[in-house]
Amino acid sequence: MLFYREDPLPKKEVSLMNVLQIAYIGDAVWELYVRESLIRKGLNVHHMHSECVKLVNAGAQASFIQSLLPELTQQETDLVMRGRNAHARHPAPKNQHPVDYSMSTAFEALIGFHYLTGNTDRLEAIINKTLGGYNNG
Repeated sequence: MLFYREDPLPKKEVSLMNVLQIAYIGDAVWELYVRESLIRKGLNVHHMHSECVKLVNAGAQASFIQSLLPELTQQETDLVMRGRNAHARHPAPKNQHPVDYSMSTAFEALIGFHYLTGNTDRLEAIINKTLGGYNNG
C-alpha cells in the first residue's frame, strides 16, 4: 500500500524528534492518503478538491483525534498530548480556531509517527477508522 517504507526510523529516534517535525510529515501523509482515497472513488477534480478540503483542515482533524483518543495506546496518547501542546512560531490561520489547530497538530503527529517508524498496520488502521467514520457519518 501507499505507506510502505523500506527504511523506517527507530521509535526511540522519532520519539526524540521535535513533535512539529513529526506533524509536518504527518500532514503530508494524511493529505496524500485522502487524495488517493478520493481518486479511488472516481470523483472529478472539482469534487475531489471539495471533499479533500472537508478532511484536510484543522476542524476536521481535531474531530478525528477526539474520536480516536479512547483507543490510543499510552505511547500514542503521550505523543498526541505533545502535539497538542506544541506551539508553532505562527498563530493559527484566521479561519481556524486555535484549539482545533492544536488538536490537528496532535492528529498529524500521530500519523507522522506511525509513518516514520514504518508501523503501517497501525497507521492504516487509524486512517481507515478515521475515513470510515467520515464516509459513514
